[in-house]
Amino acid sequence: MKSLIERLRTRRLASIFVLLSTLSVAIVGGSFLAHGVRGQEKQNSSTDATPLKVSNSNLPSNEFQNVFAKIAKQVGPAVVNINTQTLPKQSANRPGRRFHGRNMPNPQAPPDGDDDQDGGQGGQGGQGGDQGQQGFQDFFNRFFGQQGPDGDDDGGGQVRESLGSGFIVDAKGYIITNNHVVDKADKIYVKLSTDPDSQDLGRPARVIGVDKATDLAVIKIDAPSALPTVKLGNSEQVQVGDWVEAIGSPFALAQTVTAGIISAKNRTIEPGASGQFQHFLQTDAAINPGNSGGPLLNMAGEVIGVNTAIYTQSAGYQGIGFAMPSNTVVDIYNDLISPSHKVVRGSIGIQFKQGLSGAVNRVYGFKNGVLVQQVQPNGPAAKAGLKPGDIITTIDGRQIKDGDDLVSEIASRRPGSSIRLGFVRDGKPQDATVTIGDRDQVFADLGNPQRNDQPEEGGNAGESKLGIMVRDVSPEMANKIKHPGVVVQSVRTGSFADLQGLEPGLVIIRINKQDTGNRDQFNAVVSKLKSGDDVVFEVVDPRHPELGINYVGGTLQ
Repeated sequence: MKSLIERLRTRRLASIFVLLSTLSVAIVGGSFLAHGVRGQEKQNSSTDATPLKVSNSNLPSNEFQNVFAKIAKQVGPAVVNINTQTLPKQSANRPGRRFHGRNMPNPQAPPDGDDDQDGGQGGQGGQGGDQGQQGFQDFFNRFFGQQGPDGDDDGGGQVRESLGSGFIVDAKGYIITNNHVVDKADKIYVKLSTDPDSQDLGRPARVIGVDKATDLAVIKIDAPSALPTVKLGNSEQVQVGDWVEAIGSPFALAQTVTAGIISAKNRTIEPGASGQFQHFLQTDAAINPGNSGGPLLNMAGEVIGVNTAIYTQSAGYQGIGFAMPSNTVVDIYNDLISPSHKVVRGSIGIQFKQGLSGAVNRVYGFKNGVLVQQVQPNGPAAKAGLKPGDIITTIDGRQIKDGDDLVSEIASRRPGSSIRLGFVRDGKPQDATVTIGDRDQVFADLGNPQRNDQPEEGGNAGESKLGIMVRDVSPEMANKIKHPGVVVQSVRTGSFADLQGLEPGLVIIRINKQDTGNRDQFNAVVSKLKSGDDVVFEVVDPRHPELGINYVGGTLQ
């Protein structure tokens, strides 16, 4: 019995041992198999994969080629990078070239000029006066985001650097860009696409001429050999929806190419007189800070616009950009490279209402025309007999559609030429012959509309040394501003006076503490000035005499 029990116990232990051994073998085998699978995953075979090759389709050069790439390759060498430096000024209260600052406001175009609309209430550069204008950036010194709220920047005593674009239109080195790219710059440099990619700012450039009204400028670099150029296209032929391409240096990224379409034509983004010569092409091609002055191209590789402004609420691209049409650019360029380096526009000396109300149309029986609100005394229109309340309907027999049409027609005429003006007075059609005046001269005369129009006798010492022409103020103006002085009639672009911010219409009452109460005193003071002298002007704006005297000046070179 005992041996039976022992045998059963022995068999039970044996069975347990066999069972445990079997389980151990199974576990070890499973682990081996699992490790084997993972090893195979790490050593995936790719012997059946076919290597890739770069395709060489050998397409014909004129077929299936990306037209944007073709244009970029063709035009890119003529697009330049423009770097500017503005040196710190000694005076912390210096005005800009437009007298932005606490002590004197920006003297905008006087309110009674030909082409002024709705009382001449212009905008404030890139600021705008309402919500619709607040988003405009990069317009008249607003593109780079490096300036103060009034367009000036003292730089904290540091050299301020800015960046823009431009394009070569003459193999001798003439370049078109925006005025706000080079405005106030003490040094201008141009870098070609073929120049080495280095810290060097590029080749020195000089300003040939600028036109603030259209924000265009012409600069020049010395070219030892012929440079690549662009072709100017016809912006009048551009249609909404046409493809366009922009090339420039946004955020210092030179030779950046973007594409889009023409979104609209004839856009005016500055209201009133400030925008009367600014009728832009609108595009959704990406334009950012630094694109200013670069070309907008059609699909033939022709420049049909100069990239000038963007609408943004983030200081960057939001799909709305503006370019000055090439047809306008050509006219401005040809004037700026002329011996005077100045754009001459015609004027008849009126202030008008843009668009007639339904009541006016019904009373006078006209759907088109321009309502004269104000006529400058002694101006061209006044001499021809026009009066406030007249409705201008035709010029040389051609129907005038609106104020923009009137502006375009008269501004394109040369001073001294005559036009036949058709108008309606008290419901009766009339006409008169009007002699076109120089718009700049008309604006200068607005500060003193009652002056004697006889030409001044004698020379003007300010022209040769300072770059300005002056005349005596009238007794009425002297009484208004509480000071005798001389009125600035014209300022030569790039001259000493221009760099200090003097503009037509301002009154100079003293220079270096010496009275300039008339032209003789002015000439006597200026004739003694020499290169290296510090010259300080005491200036009053007759449109804002309540602001008192402003002091501006620099060192005569």
